Amino acid sequence: MAYRHFLSLMDLSKDELQQLIARAIELKTQKTIYEPLKNKVAGMVFEKSSTRTRVSFETAMAQCGGSAIFLSPRDTQLGRGESIEDMARVLSSMVDCIIVRTDAHDKIEKFAEYSVKPVINALTDLHHPCQLLADVQTYVEHRGSIQGKKVAWIGDGNNMCHSYMEAAHQFDFELVIAHPVGYEPDANLLNKFKDHVRLSHNPEQAVTDADLISTDVWASMGQEQEQTERAKIFAAYQVNNKLMSLAKSDALFMHCLPAHRGEEVTADIIDGNQSVVWNQAGNRLHSQKALLEFLLA
Repeated sequence: MAYRHFLSLMDLSKDELQQLIARAIELKTQKTIYEPLKNKVAGMVFEKSSTRTRVSFETAMAQCGGSAIFLSPRDTQLGRGESIEDMARVLSSMVDCIIVRTDAHDKIEKFAEYSVKPVINALTDLHHPCQLLADVQTYVEHRGSIQGKKVAWIGDGNNMCHSYMEAAHQFDFELVIAHPVGYEPDANLLNKFKDHVRLSHNPEQAVTDADLISTDVWASMGQEQEQTERAKIFAAYQVNNKLMSLAKSDALFMHCLPAHRGEEVTADIIDGNQSVVWNQAGNRLHSQKALLEFLLA
């Protein structure tokens, strides 16, 4: 049997992604017991800390009739020098999928190369595709199709930004990335998705007439030592009332969380009536149910 992996949004076709979003919305409203993953087991190899990703995947497996085994570096031989190749071979012979949260993207690619079961990207330094499934689902629920819309990404050209670039291509929307000099997204990805992506150093220009504004913390996991320096560099990229006022009157605000109020976003925006952050976070459960059903059922 040929198994599919989900390392980035490019691992599914445009049609498959559209179907997955529709299925996530359908599963969200399901009231009866539905257990398509009965007796299925997910192995969760998490080398980075997590709240929403871990809880949403474990809950998704449980509610769909399956189970999940959480494995931190302290819980496996991977933390003591076992090779990824060996762990992928052994773990995939026992579980039905491997969900990996790590730093370097080539690690998860190696997991996928040697695993005989589906591998899901729960975050790497290059991509965070599961978050984008929830983001697109949330937009569709509130405003309908995201096709042809203008989305503004404000801040660092990080893994979330990269997944937004892929989403712009796969879901056919315009993405404008406003970032400080020196914090641009990956050049190869930019060239690949240049038909849907524009760069700017001017956040006001980026958000003008936008349908959706999204941002992330200024210093991601592993960059904490850069926090003070980044706070100075990114100060002009805060999402606040002034910036939101330049977007369309019905524009939505999203944040993948955790958020630092008073830094990348002000409290009145993230807690305001244009914010869909809490729905966005909750949708991680439903979009990942749809993903697990697609890959495993």
